[in-house]
Amino acid sequence: MRGVRIYRGAIRWSLLLKPVFSMTKESVKFKAGIVMLVPVLILGLLSIFSPIYYKSWYFFPKDLPPSLSSVDLFLGTTSNGRSVFWATSNAILNSLVIAILTTLIASHLGLFIGIIAGYRGGLIDRTLMFITDSFVVIPSLPLLIILSMLLKEYLTLPLLSILISITSWPWPARQVRAIVVSLREREYIPIAMLSGLSHSKIVFKEIMPHLMGWHLINATNTVLYAIGSEVGLSILGLSILSEDTLGTMIYWSILGYGALFRGIWWWASPPIIITIIIFTALYLISTSIAEKIEPKLRWIR
Repeated sequence: MRGVRIYRGAIRWSLLLKPVFSMTKESVKFKAGIVMLVPVLILGLLSIFSPIYYKSWYFFPKDLPPSLSSVDLFLGTTSNGRSVFWATSNAILNSLVIAILTTLIASHLGLFIGIIAGYRGGLIDRTLMFITDSFVVIPSLPLLIILSMLLKEYLTLPLLSILISITSWPWPARQVRAIVVSLREREYIPIAMLSGLSHSKIVFKEIMPHLMGWHLINATNTVLYAIGSEVGLSILGLSILSEDTLGTMIYWSILGYGALFRGIWWWASPPIIITIIIFTALYLISTSIAEKIEPKLRWIR
């Protein structure tokens, strides 16, 4: 019987996520976003194989323009004698680590709080929404700047992800709560209660599948928010300046060494271009998913 229940659950989830998977064939936006994103991901993963000297200063002559003579010099060198190629590769990976950790924390925290508030209602709902609204009314950027200033000496990639998550979970929580309140009024929820299903089974079997499409969109948008927040903090000098990220590369190349003013475009251009590519690709993916699942969610409203 347990195997049958697992099989039925898998069928239910696959049917609800089928529109998302089918977009690889149907949506031009989705295809374009994937085509733009995959090379960036591959470049980021290459940092796993980066040589041990990629962080060493003046290992190469400084300010060398791009050259096809070797992988190290493919994008030239920085003003402190580092390979721009390996710095960019490592920056992509670190930025994605921050974005993924933020997404795992903020998106799921918002999902969890929104489900509890929307499903339970009453005092629990009012308490959770009071806490959520308290974070909503606080301007996120000033809060993030203050927290980063206070903890600047202790910042690590996971801690920075937690700080960004603090400012990004409230809106998902409110949106999930609104969807769950609407779902709770549908006929099949009281029927499921009368049939003897526990609250946890009702949430996971009857409510969660309808939230997965929205949750995927929110996760994609949270990645955008996390990368944008890290870049913003870096430009203000409040990120982890000792680590390569897209933001810190922009900070050191433009603000630290004035690369653009000295004509060293090959140092400042890669992080800017890659940031634009990531934002454009994830925007296309997010909007294509939203357009696909919109008919599925319209009845909820």
